[in-house]
Amino acid sequence: MAQSLSKLLVHLVFSTKNREPLITKNLKEDLFSYLSGICRNLDIECYRVGGHRDHVHMAIILPRTKTLSDIVSPIKSSSSKWLNEEKGFQGKFAWQAGYGAFSLGFSQLGSLIRYIDDQENHHKKITFKEELMDFFNRYKVEYDEQYLWS
Repeated sequence: MAQSLSKLLVHLVFSTKNREPLITKNLKEDLFSYLSGICRNLDIECYRVGGHRDHVHMAIILPRTKTLSDIVSPIKSSSSKWLNEEKGFQGKFAWQAGYGAFSLGFSQLGSLIRYIDDQENHHKKITFKEELMDFFNRYKVEYDEQYLWS
């Protein structure tokens, strides 16, 4: 094939530092919109951004010319800078160092969008930690729990 082509759907998840519940109902719409805008500026297809008080979920297409860490770093750094400077956190907002990323088939996009949209209801039944552990187990991700929550 003379051309490099790909369409890699990624479910990206990352949390606030120490899983502080800093993402309030009043902040959500602006934050999710801002995260989507960062993706546009990075030429990343972003189908959905959502989350709960202490974490964010994103449905994105990984560009074929960038690594996951190439895109996660500017998404997190730009948004935390914006939150601190424009939304009044004044140095108090930060994202946790790591992230979770899970690949899905493009045919699963609708289910992923519904999952992201239903975060409020979902977290009435399950904590973020339980949710993430379920992802790790479902996707057979090996991890060391001593480094998972710091």
